[in-house]
Amino acid sequence: MLDLFTIFTKGGIVLWYFQSTSQLFTSSVNALIQNVILQERPTNTFENNGLLLQYKLDNEFDLVFVVAYQKILQLSYVDKFLNDIHLEFRDKYKNELSNKRFFQEFQFSDSFNTALQKAVEWGKIQSKIPKQMRTFDESGKSKKTVSSMIERKGEEKSAKRDKKKEVNFAKENTTVESPPSSTSQNGTFGEDTLAMNRAKFAQKMANKKKSDSKKSPKVTKSPTQEKAGKKPRVWDLGGTNKDLGNLERTSDRPEDAKSHFTPDTEIVGQMQGGIKDLEVESSDDEYDSDQEVQKDESKKPSKGGMFSIFKGLVGSKNLTTSDMQPALEKMRDHLIAKNVASDIAIKLCDSVATKLEGKVLGTFDSVATIVKNTLTDSLIQILSPNRRVDILRDCLEAKRNGRPFVMSFCGVNGVGKSTNLSKICFWLIENDLQVLIAACDTFRAGAVEQLRTHMRHLNALHPPERHGGKQMVQLYEKGYGKDAAGIAMEAIKFAKESKFDVVLIDTAGRMQDNEPLMRALTKLIKVNEPDLVLFVGEALVGNEAVDQLVKFNQALADYSSTSTPHLIDGIVLTKFDTIDDKVGAAISMTYITGQPIVFVGTGQTYTDLKALNVRAVVHSLMK
Repeated sequence: MLDLFTIFTKGGIVLWYFQSTSQLFTSSVNALIQNVILQERPTNTFENNGLLLQYKLDNEFDLVFVVAYQKILQLSYVDKFLNDIHLEFRDKYKNELSNKRFFQEFQFSDSFNTALQKAVEWGKIQSKIPKQMRTFDESGKSKKTVSSMIERKGEEKSAKRDKKKEVNFAKENTTVESPPSSTSQNGTFGEDTLAMNRAKFAQKMANKKKSDSKKSPKVTKSPTQEKAGKKPRVWDLGGTNKDLGNLERTSDRPEDAKSHFTPDTEIVGQMQGGIKDLEVESSDDEYDSDQEVQKDESKKPSKGGMFSIFKGLVGSKNLTTSDMQPALEKMRDHLIAKNVASDIAIKLCDSVATKLEGKVLGTFDSVATIVKNTLTDSLIQILSPNRRVDILRDCLEAKRNGRPFVMSFCGVNGVGKSTNLSKICFWLIENDLQVLIAACDTFRAGAVEQLRTHMRHLNALHPPERHGGKQMVQLYEKGYGKDAAGIAMEAIKFAKESKFDVVLIDTAGRMQDNEPLMRALTKLIKVNEPDLVLFVGEALVGNEAVDQLVKFNQALADYSSTSTPHLIDGIVLTKFDTIDDKVGAAISMTYITGQPIVFVGTGQTYTDLKALNVRAVVHSLMK
């Protein structure tokens, strides 16, 4: 039984609705619009407050048809009902919809009840029909019989054999005197012919060995060279073994170690204020999918004489899926080549097809151009953050409230969590914020020492004498083998007592399938409740990014005992300087979580931290 059915325009005007209960469905429909329709998700179903909502778009008249019913019910006729009611409403009020006469009373109750009754009866009939597996004769494999494959292969082999015989016969007639026929009447070769063929083969192999020896002559080495062996490479700035005695040895005590950075280093002062936008260079050598589709269309034979050139330009008919299929396939392959995950590329193209199906082509607009422009708009919408992201403002707000702003970093092994944490720390102290780093990676050897080295360099760049005697960066660590959640809790308590502005929690790298480590990460986030949970991911990954983000978010939801678990709030995209224009990982990660890319790591220095330039990334992606 349907709880709600409504028809409204994309502008928000309700044309007609049916409601069988007194329950209010406003919040559920609004959630559907915000989370699915406006986000252009390829799915046509949405769950909210125990309801299952399904919708269908009419792109020609900009209408939305929505059905809502209880999730526990299994209604198999809803898809058919939506299609039938969509056609029924279009046909009945085509003139009113074409003239945009929306503010009138639509008498649609009888048509609605008839369509619903027919759909319910169809569903009952379908439920009584037992589902049977498709027989082999109905499958596509049955058309490829063994005999047909044998004949096809045999025909190809015989054709190749005949062609080879003709070539050999021509060579024999031009280079060698034709030997006397030694074949019998049944077509078999004689012994003289076999001997002659063997002699030719031996001569051919001998000539091949001679040519190979000429191409790669053997270099004879002197006895001294053979005994010398491989010599080590000498680097220009590497020095020699004699210089090892002059190296400055690091003291056993970390506090005595010195940094080579000074406050006069040129990078000091470059990160004040907001982070600069990322600049993406796109190569012009990459093919344009629009041009490729147009080339393919131009190769097709023309029909209809000279006026056929206007057939693909003038808006004479509505767009269908078959019209868009060539352009969508090119776009899908292009996105995958740009390192977008294959599943995400398929969903993006499906959402474009859903959005454009039924729309009328504008004058002098090609299908490929419309598809490309629509996909570009969708990519910009995906990468654009749905909420305000201003970390400096949030840090200052927390400082006014007398507490530190806490950020936690998580991700798989080797993606650059500690390195990019130090870049973010440099940006924060450049803006006069005192930072405490919590060393919660108690597993990886050298993790604490790495953070201590970064702390030493950062304090050398911003010494206490330049900040009123305050040490801008401190490290809170308890060594290895300890509970990470407990260390983070103690660090946050210490930061609050010592009036630190920001706490950066470094966690151990873990694979998304490691359940004990994922439970430990969930415990850390649940116990300490950080203000921001950032997932650190590489820009090099393709399909792996989808698996990582999905399982990290799923683990944070499953292993938390609260009804509202703290999931990933943002993404740090690292190693962006290694991918040229293969920027598809940004699309894959943002599409999965719906969370923005907050920081982009582009190098190895503290200033190599950028903000995502959405339009530049999309432009590079679509080149």
